[in-house]
Amino acid sequence: MVNGHDVLRRENDLTWRKEIVPRVFQIVSTRISLPQRDLITLLLTSPWLNQALVSCSSLWQVLDFHEESNAGDRLIRALKLPRYHHVRHINLEFGRIEDEHLHLLKNKRSESLQDLETLNLNVCQKISDKGIQAVTSVCPNLKSFSIYWNVRVTDLGIKKLSQNCRHLVNLNLSGCQSITDVGLNSIADNYPELEVLNLTRCTKLTDDGLQQILLKCSKLQSLNLYALSRFTDEAYKKIALLPNLKFLDLCGAQNLSDQGLSCIAECKNLTDLNLTWCVRVTDVGVEAIAQGCSSLEFLR
Repeated sequence: MVNGHDVLRRENDLTWRKEIVPRVFQIVSTRISLPQRDLITLLLTSPWLNQALVSCSSLWQVLDFHEESNAGDRLIRALKLPRYHHVRHINLEFGRIEDEHLHLLKNKRSESLQDLETLNLNVCQKISDKGIQAVTSVCPNLKSFSIYWNVRVTDLGIKKLSQNCRHLVNLNLSGCQSITDVGLNSIADNYPELEVLNLTRCTKLTDDGLQQILLKCSKLQSLNLYALSRFTDEAYKKIALLPNLKFLDLCGAQNLSDQGLSCIAECKNLTDLNLTWCVRVTDVGVEAIAQGCSSLEFLR
């Protein structure tokens, strides 16, 4: 004999399956980005909703542990779960993660990173070349890599990155002050399709390294050379070789003269240019920019 409690439970289950789950799923699937915590909370709401959400792989393409004190451990645990086996974006910015975590990813979770496209290790200052080598060896489809403000990463790490991840189009090395022209040569030789490059405060770089980038990475659309005072007009003139360049930050380019700037004026698609603290630039150079860069929207 069926009691009233069983009947009520079955009715509730039916309501969840036929009404509530489809409604929630429709709302969730139309959101561009739903916070992980919200998704996890929904998983605990109902077994029917759990099943529906877990089966939708597009909801589990992002892992965001930025500013987490145990980011490395949480990342390892998350990648054990089948729903994260096709993760595409991992954000660990300001998170606590070390080389050993990245070695664990290589040795035990490599299958989960085959589709990874974006990896953010910004200000993860305990990561060294060893960690970079480990994690990039299992991310063959990586397109965007960011590790700003890390003095432990050297040319060796950049070499391993460029060997392991051949499809990068976005690279942020801002504040990686141990990188030299050797690292830039690795980038230039391996990334002809590179579109975005940030070299802010990579203070060991010289004209030789930058010129290799400008000669071989002709598809660059964004180039950040903020606070790099060692470059000269010899390198700056070759920025004219970048026909697709839209964003250029030359703040603090103390050796840039009107002659170099006049060559940069050949970048017809430039929309955003920063010339703050370019002390040798005069009205002559600015006038050349005004005449040559007809698409310019922002000039600082």
